[in-house]
Amino acid sequence: MSNAQIFTYTLHLADNALIMGQRNAEWCGHGPVLEQDIAITNISLDLIGQARNFYQYAADLYNGFSDDEKAAVDNLIPQPWKSYNRELQEDDLAFLRTEKQYLNLLLAELPNGDWAQTVLKQFFFSAFQFYQYTALQNSKDVQLAAIAEKSGKEVAYHLRWSGEWVIRLGDGTEESNSRMRQALEAVWMFTGELFIAAPFEQEAATAGFGVDVTNTLKEAWHQKVAAVFEKATLEIPKNGWAQSGGKAGRHTEHLGYLLTEMQYLQRTYPNAVW
Repeated sequence: MSNAQIFTYTLHLADNALIMGQRNAEWCGHGPVLEQDIAITNISLDLIGQARNFYQYAADLYNGFSDDEKAAVDNLIPQPWKSYNRELQEDDLAFLRTEKQYLNLLLAELPNGDWAQTVLKQFFFSAFQFYQYTALQNSKDVQLAAIAEKSGKEVAYHLRWSGEWVIRLGDGTEESNSRMRQALEAVWMFTGELFIAAPFEQEAATAGFGVDVTNTLKEAWHQKVAAVFEKATLEIPKNGWAQSGGKAGRHTEHLGYLLTEMQYLQRTYPNAVW
């Protein structure tokens, strides 16, 4: 597996965490109760921290590339950075790329909706991340393995927290169960993409650097979802049709609006740092 392929795979992992973290951050100050406002905000911070680790590794990889390797990933490099006359940094990858350059799952960019949709979306995402990071700890790439090990403890909490909320709402009142079923109808079609391997994922898995999302990971995810749904008195939809395209840079209209808000400061004040 080439360095360019590792770079692309790392960028995908970073984009997933960043976009999901940004979505969760929208709940800050708006949570249903103070404790859960703090919880969802802390989950957001965890995800953005994961994204930073992956982006920094991707930037370090790129800065050590030969000219040919840089040319191989040029379509993923932010155009504004090329005029900065300095090495690529994590902020450049997060805040200067265009919508089509992001490789995140469609699930991550979906609007929050109500609390039921937010926690259900987080549950699906966290279950996927948990098994993905667990497997990624065996990666041949020691840096990816280290980030996965560090992040795994955070994701275990995210999964437990979101799963408990799915059960609480699903097996709660008639109103809360109805909200969960509506959320399921809105979100389920975006879960199929989790297990449709992009070329860079297939290459990473084959080379031992990444995770096979089509077999073992899919089975473990479905078993976890089924176990939580049984307690939540929810049924897994029989419709197997899946929305996809995020891993190839084809996104919903929602990502463009999210990036406009998220990237405003960096694009208005180029090279700004905290």
